[in-house]
Amino acid sequence: MLVLLPPSETKHPGGDGPPLDLAALSHPELDPVREQLLTRIETLAADVPASRAALGVSARQDAEIARNAVVRSAATMPALDRYTGVLYDALDVRSLTRGQRARADRRLAVGSALFGLVHGGEPIPAYRLSAGSQLPGTPTLRALWKPVLGPVLAGTGELVVDLRSGGYADLAPVAGAVTVTVLSERADGTRSVVSHFNKAHKGRIARLLALTSAEPGDVVRLRALLRRAGLHVEHDGGDDLVLVVPA
Repeated sequence: MLVLLPPSETKHPGGDGPPLDLAALSHPELDPVREQLLTRIETLAADVPASRAALGVSARQDAEIARNAVVRSAATMPALDRYTGVLYDALDVRSLTRGQRARADRRLAVGSALFGLVHGGEPIPAYRLSAGSQLPGTPTLRALWKPVLGPVLAGTGELVVDLRSGGYADLAPVAGAVTVTVLSERADGTRSVVSHFNKAHKGRIARLLALTSAEPGDVVRLRALLRRAGLHVEHDGGDDLVLVVPA
């Protein structure tokens, strides 16, 4: 089972790992696009106004641009430790035992705009590049990633649980992947899509899937696993599961 997570805009700074080495990342077939994007954001960082426009950041976030300027020489840390925010708070990998963390590193991977795909334990620097970024003189990120990342994700040979947000899922959709929609149910039975806490619920699902010893091979078995964990999960056919939470 491979669980795909979205990255976060915010990232922990620093790290105690050596500078980025693409050879330390899996899927070397992604390296040409990784190299192209690393060079583009590193070069673009010398032009702060152009970086702000391309990355969608304000002057208050110029430190993000400074990170890109040193992306190849900065210290690294494992991907699951690098990303922060609501989903990663709920995932809480720092509370895992060594054995649990090893399983999480194998099962969890992040769909990154810069690296394409990084597994949980793989070392990366802090950087700024989002799925919606448009680098001048460069094709869209979807145009770059879909031809190379799509086949990688399609060829895993495992059940893929895609918890990526829309923009990142669009970079390389995975046919047959299980997706999860989170709905809030009110006392009168009406439902609505969860927005603010959507990431927290998906972080809890990711944690559960990282810790289980089960290896569900399809959407039906995955639904059963989540139900045994006490979640209200519905499946009306297809590849989407619906997690229903109280309003």
